[in-house]
Amino acid sequence: MSVDQEEKRKLTRASFIPLLLLGIIWAVKGLEYLGGVSFDSLGIYPRTFCGLPGILFAPLVHANLPHLISNSVPLFILTMAMFYFYSPIAIRTLILIWLIGGTCVWICARSSSHIGASGLIYGEAAFLFFSGLIRNNINLLAISFLTIFLYGGMVWGIFPFFMDKQISWESHLFGALTGTVLAVLFVDKGPQKVEIDWEDEDDMDPYWEQEKDTESEPTKGEMGQN
Repeated sequence: MSVDQEEKRKLTRASFIPLLLLGIIWAVKGLEYLGGVSFDSLGIYPRTFCGLPGILFAPLVHANLPHLISNSVPLFILTMAMFYFYSPIAIRTLILIWLIGGTCVWICARSSSHIGASGLIYGEAAFLFFSGLIRNNINLLAISFLTIFLYGGMVWGIFPFFMDKQISWESHLFGALTGTVLAVLFVDKGPQKVEIDWEDEDDMDPYWEQEKDTESEPTKGEMGQN
């Protein structure tokens, strides 16, 4: 298999979960419009028994079409980046951001209905950014800087005084915190920094070795004459 074919295969695998997730989210909104119903009751209602299912279902529910559209693009890009660059731990990381972030919202957030996938988006962005910094891998660092370039403005979304009261800044905050913690906990899993051992003789330039051997041989002028 050629390099191009392998990259296409890897890209296809990395896009499967993001497309599936977006398909489910859009299907939920489609059912709301077609059935004339609202699934807002599946949101997270903090510290209430009826709000517990929201930990599972809240990221799939959006208030309206603009809300869904604004979340779709970053959710697809960031989820795909996780599955492309961190494939061994991507699904575990996504599930933990989903569950831990949602649980923290249920425990600590203000009394309201918290819905939408923005908590996942903040968690993935934080994970990608800090994982690249911690691992000090040149390719992953590039993803870190690309993430902060594209979505660095999201940082204001974790502060309540910068956000509309109808927007769940708590989901943003706890998603970002969860992603950051997971980046630290999973630092030894997935892609690592490439170490180059310059002292390894097997990795040395053959030309340098040849020059070194040549210099070590005595010339006729240096040899004693009998």
